[in-house]
Amino acid sequence: MNRRDVLQTLALALTGSLATLSSSAWAQTRDPSRLRLALLPDENAESLLQMAQPLKSHLEQRLKKEVELIITTDYSSMIEAVRFKRIDVAYFGGFSYVLAKSKAPDIEAFAVGVEKGAPTYNAILIANVDGPVKSLSDIRGKPFGFGDQASTSSHLAPRAHLSRKAGLEGERDYKVVHLGTHDAVARAVQAGQVPAGALSEAIYRSLVARKMIDPAKIVQLDLSDPIPNYPVVMQNDLAPALRQGIRAAFLELTDKDVLKAFRVEGFMPTTDKAYDVLRDMATVLHLDIAKLK
Repeated sequence: MNRRDVLQTLALALTGSLATLSSSAWAQTRDPSRLRLALLPDENAESLLQMAQPLKSHLEQRLKKEVELIITTDYSSMIEAVRFKRIDVAYFGGFSYVLAKSKAPDIEAFAVGVEKGAPTYNAILIANVDGPVKSLSDIRGKPFGFGDQASTSSHLAPRAHLSRKAGLEGERDYKVVHLGTHDAVARAVQAGQVPAGALSEAIYRSLVARKMIDPAKIVQLDLSDPIPNYPVVMQNDLAPALRQGIRAAFLELTDKDVLKAFRVEGFMPTTDKAYDVLRDMATVLHLDIAKLK
């Protein structure tokens, strides 16, 4: 066999191998008849499901598929559900997304909520109006209420804020108390069960608007610096056409009733790199991501 024949034979073999690989990869994609969408359990599950009904209708109309809304018991169970592909699309908090990405590296963050024209939001640090905490420095030696340990605005960001702005380190200078959800933090501070705590400012304002929290019983201590807003994430093994449909359904979303579920004005494209700031924040705080997963 001459050199030309050898090259032709190799080219044919390579073409066949690539075709086989391409066919195999395509065969592994999924196009489920029912799409499982998880919302971050940062509030009471019943309230979240009620607010998300317009979202369910929007996605079913756009994607021509049944949509199942899922609220897991806590952040860690949502991360595990994504890891084992029991969830197709998820609306994560920033830090819980970082944790999920470390366990399921193939998931894709493709959209981020926009508030006041920016893809960021703030954590609010609050105190009971009649309690002993009147400023950040008063937190020293007292309990401080956080939400889930994987929460961005109800743990990571305010904890970093206390360290950077007031020189207060959790467990050394104050007692860290994890209360689970953002609304649980607000209720505990209002009731005086903890003198101060932190949660998402957007969630706090929503709780006040829904008359679930009395602002007269709470004082604002401070706001954190802007932090990356919640990302929408999807599994990368979904069929290409479905992935494109999901992407468009969020990025082209303008219906205010649907957007209420997210407490945002709309969505814009994002990538994993936007959340490196949270990875850096965890490192500065010496938080062991492996233990938080």
